[in-house]
Amino acid sequence: MKYLVIGAGGTGGSIGAYMTEAGKDVTLIARGEHLKKMQEEGLRMETTKKGNYTVSPVKAVDMMHYDEQPDIIFVCVKGYSLEEVVPFIRRVAKETTIVIPILNIYGTGSRLQKELPELLVTDGCIYVAAQIKEPGTIWQNGDIFRIVYGVRDKEELRPELFEVAKDLKESGIEGVLSDNIRRDALQKFAYVSPMAACGLYYHVSAGEVQKTGDPRDTFVKLMKEVDALAVAMDVPFLIDIVTTNLQILDSLNPTASTSMQRDIYAGKPSEIDGLIYEVVRMGRKYGVPTPTYEMVEKKAREDGLK
Repeated sequence: MKYLVIGAGGTGGSIGAYMTEAGKDVTLIARGEHLKKMQEEGLRMETTKKGNYTVSPVKAVDMMHYDEQPDIIFVCVKGYSLEEVVPFIRRVAKETTIVIPILNIYGTGSRLQKELPELLVTDGCIYVAAQIKEPGTIWQNGDIFRIVYGVRDKEELRPELFEVAKDLKESGIEGVLSDNIRRDALQKFAYVSPMAACGLYYHVSAGEVQKTGDPRDTFVKLMKEVDALAVAMDVPFLIDIVTTNLQILDSLNPTASTSMQRDIYAGKPSEIDGLIYEVVRMGRKYGVPTPTYEMVEKKAREDGLK
């Protein structure tokens, strides 16, 4: 199948590198110096799992110069950039194209489906610690690399989705076709949202949350509030979310941080609304107390973060 990955940051760049190395037909959409470096020198990967290496050549273009029709589109942009990719998807997609959004924000697939009613849009999430180290270079800061995706309505299930899992596995990525993507996407959100909130509130990276102390205790409280939301939303987790997510946290490089934190510290737009403020709104909607999230929200708004 022909794959298109929109966004070549830590998430999309890692997908593109692994799948290209495995011989899959995949094109990365990027821009600026990052795109130029990939076109000229390939995509350099610095990983704890596979060592350091360069994937070259790698198919990488900007939106304007992409002229193919993909079978599968992985959307790997930040939540605040989602609207700008919709016209591009409309232009390049064919009737059978499947869109798999892999964003940190919960419910992205449903929202994107409303914008693209003529296509099948799944929901999805990813477990990977990666970021652009410098133009043309992706730094993977941990061994975990898993993509979970699925349809919200079982009647929409198509054979191509099973083929995606196979292609991901052959590329060294764990691909999971979920039978309850609402739960599985919320489960991922139950890690990334509390970690972003905790990291921002205390201005710390993973190492400080790995230690016994206030940041770790707050991380646990935040996870428990999302856990309560999952019950209220009728998608209760089938695992102990606190134990599971602490294991994920403790496996990370101590220097790891969330992309939301990095964006805020760099003065860039961030996903704070979808990762933190939205949880408070969800709590009000479902009648679930979220005092720890409200504490983080209060401080963030006082700091002028929108």
